Amino acid sequence: MMAADARIRRAWEVLGTVPDPEVPAVSLCDLGIVRAVRLADADAAQAGGVLEIVLTPTYSGCPATEVIACDALAAIDAAGLGPARTTLQRAPAWTTDWISAAGREKLRAYGIAPPGPVAAGQGVPIRFLPRRPAPGVPCPHCASTHTERLSAFGATACKALYRCLDCREPFEHFKPI
Repeated sequence: MMAADARIRRAWEVLGTVPDPEVPAVSLCDLGIVRAVRLADADAAQAGGVLEIVLTPTYSGCPATEVIACDALAAIDAAGLGPARTTLQRAPAWTTDWISAAGREKLRAYGIAPPGPVAAGQGVPIRFLPRRPAPGVPCPHCASTHTERLSAFGATACKALYRCLDCREPFEHFKPI
């Protein structure tokens, strides 16, 4: 039987390979959706107890939440690390600050402009505004900041659709929340 600490470390490694169902270029860990991996309270003294995976969805109405939980459990089971269960933790709310540096680079390579940091209490509310130049959102293809927002929403509510005015390529941008 694997020691408790080794089992938890291995679970983190396995979860680091589970792709986000909406943006498969990044893992659940890259996005900061996996908040904790621990042995359930009643089983904390036993390495063979129930492994608890704490998940925080990117927003409370995320339609992929169930798929994320199922994929995480399937990966843990396939690695022989079960039994396991998931727990949803909605507070504190997920923030784009939880995206790892590696995750930001993977988003950029995938063609999605990653968000910048959000100062505490300085989240950007979603507003419906006309198209306008958007300085500070660098194009993931050519790095130009000469971009415009085409839509407040991209493929999902947590992203906006932009276009680079220099290379003319469209791209999505994770909204900083």
